[in-house]
Amino acid sequence: MSTMSAGARRAAFTSARRTMFDEVMEGAFRIAGDDRTHRMRLELSVDLPEVLRPWSDVEGELTGRVHVPGWADDPSAEGRLRVAPLTARRIRYTLDFTARDGRRLRLDGWKSIDPRRPVRSMTTLPVTVTGEDGSVAGEGLLRFDLRRDLVRFVAGARFPGHDPMRSRWRGQPGRLEVWYTTLTDAATGTGFWIHHELLAPVRGEARSHGWAAVFPPGERPVFGRFGPFGWDRPEAAGFTAGPVAQNGDRLTGTAGTIAWSLRESGGGKPIHTFPRWAWEWELLPAAQIVPRPTASYEGVIRFGDRVLELDGAYGASARIYGHGNAQRWAWLHADLGGGDVCEVVAAVSTRPGLNRLPPLPFVRLRVDGRDLPSGDPLLASRRLKADIRLPTWTVRGRIGDRALLVEVTQRPEETVAVDYADPDGAPAVCHNSERADVRIALARRAGRGWETEREWRLDGTGHAEVGLR
Repeated sequence: MSTMSAGARRAAFTSARRTMFDEVMEGAFRIAGDDRTHRMRLELSVDLPEVLRPWSDVEGELTGRVHVPGWADDPSAEGRLRVAPLTARRIRYTLDFTARDGRRLRLDGWKSIDPRRPVRSMTTLPVTVTGEDGSVAGEGLLRFDLRRDLVRFVAGARFPGHDPMRSRWRGQPGRLEVWYTTLTDAATGTGFWIHHELLAPVRGEARSHGWAAVFPPGERPVFGRFGPFGWDRPEAAGFTAGPVAQNGDRLTGTAGTIAWSLRESGGGKPIHTFPRWAWEWELLPAAQIVPRPTASYEGVIRFGDRVLELDGAYGASARIYGHGNAQRWAWLHADLGGGDVCEVVAAVSTRPGLNRLPPLPFVRLRVDGRDLPSGDPLLASRRLKADIRLPTWTVRGRIGDRALLVEVTQRPEETVAVDYADPDGAPAVCHNSERADVRIALARRAGRGWETEREWRLDGTGHAEVGLR
């Protein structure tokens, strides 16, 4: 099965917030072969992927300094912390560091939680340090000083929001996670699409793979795949798979005859196409968010024997997480200029019963810094209707006191068909074009009729797709 360690497994519904805190522990340490007692000091920073609660069983990142006078002083120690005070009665520290003589060492420590002595057991850390060959290099007993450090410890605890670019997968089978970027080179009209995917099948090991496509104007798209590779959760937010990476502001990789090295900047305020609660608490079969809806790109894309140099190309990076692809879907990202943008996801669920319903359209139209419709996108979707077909699909209806029409045309000669697979192995085909034509009209009531308030037309610069089975 696609699983992580027990320390990484969490409840199905997870908060979007993390827990971060700093901790200092000191105590006696005996170096192997040395009868003297030394002082060991750990200055640690902890980053846990959820809000820490007494019943938690969670594993996160551990960084900091290991200091033993004359023996080790490494400010770049890295490791993991598992916190399971009730479920396993243990808080375990593993930390890799370098001694002064250049040896790579590992510190392994555990607080054994005793409900009869909760304070003492929560503040006492026995540690063992071993070398790469497994031999014991030293042992110690460290303590957290309540009188000296408790106030600073409590005051320094933080609960920041979850970085939307960080992987949400926690080891469950039957999950699909996507990082994707689409952009348009204004100088040539060329579109570009990178799709990074983590697939955790119902049975078997998780794998990372994906593809890229270049859309030169008036030509057939150039398409290439990468992977599959095994999945190792990146320490930084983003995605890595073999030669492909999306970390921070850098996107690099190769897929078939396509290679890219790009830098992403800007992006604006994230767009929650689905309700915020759907992304944060995973209460729908899947959800999408656009962390960087109006980003800018510079760098180089190579495809075949051609080179495309980007300087100020515009586009977006978005995320999807859930149980798999929809039964049918349509998607649009339209950069309308001046920070205005339209994001559409219309989908039919694969869930029994829900798969008989018409497509449910989620729309976010950002105009002059304001997102329309206001309020919950799921409630607003009840006043919208989507007609999903090729080459032209539409979404129309009411958003607040306005009427909305979104019309998207994907020219067949500038559309690429890509085979998808769900975690249960069910196939789907995505028809994607980064050269779509788009018309968006926003109208207000005028007497007994409607009067167009704003209208946008994109000629070959819309990013769109239709998924069918």
